[in-house]
Amino acid sequence: MITVKNVYDFINSFAPFETQEKWDNSGMLIGDISKEVKVIAVCLDITCDTISKAKSSNADVIISHHPIIFNPLKKVLKGDPVYELLRSNICAICAHTNFDLAKGGVNDVLAQLLELDNVSVLKSSDDSEILRIGTTKKSTPQDFAKFVAKKLGTTVRLAKGQSDVCKVAVCGGSGCSFIPDVIAAGADAFVTGDAKHNDFLDATSDGLTLIAAGHYETENPAMPVLAQMLESEFSTASVVYIDSVPTEFVTC
Repeated sequence: MITVKNVYDFINSFAPFETQEKWDNSGMLIGDISKEVKVIAVCLDITCDTISKAKSSNADVIISHHPIIFNPLKKVLKGDPVYELLRSNICAICAHTNFDLAKGGVNDVLAQLLELDNVSVLKSSDDSEILRIGTTKKSTPQDFAKFVAKKLGTTVRLAKGQSDVCKVAVCGGSGCSFIPDVIAAGADAFVTGDAKHNDFLDATSDGLTLIAAGHYETENPAMPVLAQMLESEFSTASVVYIDSVPTEFVTC
């Protein structure tokens, strides 16, 4: 018999929950850790839509990247994802920054998608090991941005640096706080998900090419990979991948 604890322990074996960032809230967040598991659902975000799809699949547990509980809750009402999970008796395990930095996790998958060579961990000034850095075939900032857009199936925002792109750092999601570390490492370009106006200005002034390719687009590719890992480990369970992007997220 497979239990939620078995699933938790497996994830913990390659993406230890103790490695999550101090501000994070990864781990077993909802449900009974001793519950039997026959169906595992995997998604980027736990929303009412993904819960509905998980229920249709008879899922016993949802594994998500983004924590369903992040800030302290003051109320839990009908229609809230937490309420709907509890009512549906579906457990939730959330693997956020621990999966970002794990070997084979979010940023390794992103580096692989972008066909980077000589990939290694770029340790930040605060000792985080989330960043990855590698090399790519020499290209202009514009051409590399087009390549990123094609590989991730999205549109990107670009701030052009002062040199061609050869050395590239990546961080899925919101990684702009690491820009000083990326520059210190001698990267020509930095690919992340989200960037504010000032991030582009700061990158440009420091000669760094900054490409914002979307939070969902830079993180979600790792979720089907996680689903495959779970499927290989738990051969007697059914593993269902659920795409978290709402239908209203369209590019016009």
